[in-house]
Amino acid sequence: MKKLLSLCVFLGVFALIGGYFWVQNELSYSYQGPEITFKINNGDSFPKINQNLYKQGIISNRRVFHQYTKYKKLLSKFKSGNYLIKDGMNLDSLLAMFVSGDSIKNLVTIPEGKNLYEIADILSNKKFLKDKKTFIKLAKSQEYAKELGIDGINLEGYLFPDTYNFEEDETPQSLLRKMTSHFKSQTKNLDLTSTFLSAKEVITLASVVEKETGAKFERKIIAGVFFNRLKKRMKLQSDPTIIYGMWERYDGNIRRKDIRAPSKYNTYTIKALPIGPIANPGIDAIKAVLDPDSHDFLYFVSKNNGTHKFSKTLKEHNQAVRTWQLTKKNKQGRSWRDLKQ
Repeated sequence: MKKLLSLCVFLGVFALIGGYFWVQNELSYSYQGPEITFKINNGDSFPKINQNLYKQGIISNRRVFHQYTKYKKLLSKFKSGNYLIKDGMNLDSLLAMFVSGDSIKNLVTIPEGKNLYEIADILSNKKFLKDKKTFIKLAKSQEYAKELGIDGINLEGYLFPDTYNFEEDETPQSLLRKMTSHFKSQTKNLDLTSTFLSAKEVITLASVVEKETGAKFERKIIAGVFFNRLKKRMKLQSDPTIIYGMWERYDGNIRRKDIRAPSKYNTYTIKALPIGPIANPGIDAIKAVLDPDSHDFLYFVSKNNGTHKFSKTLKEHNQAVRTWQLTKKNKQGRSWRDLKQ
């Protein structure tokens, strides 16, 4: 009986020792093979990820990987993306990569001042958007904007311009959700009601400021011009608002009839802001509207180099137009901006 008990103890100890070395061996496992891509989809559960890693030969034991990930408290920390698995990667390097989101970058840049139609073209050309028609339809929907928590007539103005790392299998809904979510995160610390404008009007005016100048130092000056005109109940007379109001039929030319055409966006025909944003402003344009320069300027005209000449009176403005728009050495040809109304 004693011999049998001793044998059982010996076998138990041997099993424990063997188990210890087996676990240690599994924990020290590293992937050996050619570089491959491993994909984690949006919403993939850990069991699914674990199974896919095992099926592709990236890990040798699902149970060990599960228990090790659980021990590290990382079961719910994995980020979606396409990951490059390299020869020699061990469990720790795999976990670090999946948790950090250091995936193969599918980068696309949405420049400041692009409207929803232009963004749809950019995403389509970069192969991130397969259904451009649905994207535009949803972006123009007030109901869908409300569903995403956007208080606007549509999503124009709220598709935040930035560089994104999108997935290959994005849907119109997921793209719009990510861009509007980014808008919220980027503006959460701004008081969009700090002026006499509503939050919606701030974004609307910021979109006009964004379209009016490419010179960052001018944004606050131009915002100040528009505030001055609004306070005096003057028409903003912003050229980009005409273009946006007829975007889907815009052929690159502005005609006299277009300037005079009634539109909820055309600030040559309404004494107010457009009904909604005409583009998607960056953070600097939004900040310019929240903190505009204080001055007496009411007019500005392009100097044909990306900057503008600002004037306090119509007489000064007309002189500036003659200098910068009607003088051949300053401008070749004549801009449609100079047409008499």
